[in-house]
Amino acid sequence: MGRIIQGDSAEVMKTFESNSIDLTITSPPYDNVRLFKGHKWDCEAIIKELFRITKEGGVVVWVVADEYIKGGRSGSSFRQAIMFQDAGFKIHDTMIYQKAGVAYPAGCKSTRYTQIYEFMFVFCKGKIKTHNLIRDKVNRSYNPNAKPRKKITKNKHGETIIQPLGNVVNQTGYRNNIWTYSTGRGHTSKNSVVFKHPSVFPEQLAEDHIITWSNEGDVVLDCFAGSGTTLKMAKKNNREYIGIEIDEEYCEIINQNIQEVHT
Repeated sequence: MGRIIQGDSAEVMKTFESNSIDLTITSPPYDNVRLFKGHKWDCEAIIKELFRITKEGGVVVWVVADEYIKGGRSGSSFRQAIMFQDAGFKIHDTMIYQKAGVAYPAGCKSTRYTQIYEFMFVFCKGKIKTHNLIRDKVNRSYNPNAKPRKKITKNKHGETIIQPLGNVVNQTGYRNNIWTYSTGRGHTSKNSVVFKHPSVFPEQLAEDHIITWSNEGDVVLDCFAGSGTTLKMAKKNNREYIGIEIDEEYCEIINQNIQEVHT
């Protein structure tokens, strides 16, 4: 069903077969960019390996944000997006993960508005294969009592002609590409063990991407597995999963987290 591998992502992925991964959902270390708990990572090498191992039509969801450094945004996320293009990926969409609330809003002396979003770059290798778009946006013009409109006329022979004029508006439509989630304990996850990791994204975010860009039985990778959120949601939704995490302590958190899911 799944496996967790401790090691450096760039090196571990070199052992994978080409064209073997359907979907990657991951969030790399942000702008402590090259260093995370003392572990360095090679962004360009990882992106090149992701292109090699991703199946034709497969997707990489790259959740990332820019830190505010020396009076300005770092722009690392945009540079990484260009690296993906240079490696051969297409930018299928630039989505936004919006946080419904933040722990540290901008203070009275701040020169910037409160930061409440991260990018979710959706990269595709070739023509996208799977796109199970979620329909949960309520249509304001929905009327439960509406009936299909039609025009009734008669032809020159006196026969009745019924001409449809449009379908009834559905109750829900496809959601937008800005996804909003509540964060923090009880929202990001109900499993307290994950908060031993300093950077956790919502389980629902991972699940929504898994549902959208993969099918049951597909292989889902997280090459910065962290607390195991992507792997847990992949297991819950009957996907094969592979997690790579360099830190031994975090590997233990992952194991505890995914044990919550019983299939």
